[in-house]
Amino acid sequence: MLEILNDIIRNRRSVYPNQFNGKAVSNEVIMELLLNANTAPTHRMTQPWFFKVFSEKSKLKLADEIINLKSKQEISESLKSNIIQKFHLTSHVICICMNRDTNNVLPEWEELAATSMSVQNMWLTCTAYKIGCYWSTPNIISKLDSFLNLQNNQKCLGLFYIGCYDELPKRNLKRANIDDKVEWM
Repeated sequence: MLEILNDIIRNRRSVYPNQFNGKAVSNEVIMELLLNANTAPTHRMTQPWFFKVFSEKSKLKLADEIINLKSKQEISESLKSNIIQKFHLTSHVICICMNRDTNNVLPEWEELAATSMSVQNMWLTCTAYKIGCYWSTPNIISKLDSFLNLQNNQKCLGLFYIGCYDELPKRNLKRANIDDKVEWM
């Protein structure tokens, strides 16, 4: 069991939407990864994360909104086409959102950290299911608040693209040696 867990953690990776094959991930699997996201550690049980899930036609409405927001920054036709293609290949897009404690009981970084840990749980679940995923933070992310019906104490922290893939290229990433990052006291 521990070997399987270590393998999942060490083989987690970003799989970009252009690597997806367009096949759908079942809603049951999406629900499983959301349930795992909901078990993330959270100080004082604030559980600041929440998610808006887009699939099928709704994901194309999200793509249109992103294009409209980017169009205000003058977007090329090829970039528009690229965005549409990315959303067609993607099974689900989950908007990663966070509730900011209105009483400021916790510093914001703790709520951001808790939300990030919930995303890591989703990422590890996708890895276990051999499903691709990628957390994107486009420069227009804060402008999605109205489209997502977010309140003043809420914010979208990014888009989590999920999709099936056939094969991934080998990676040759070199992580820094852990011995260089640890000081035993």
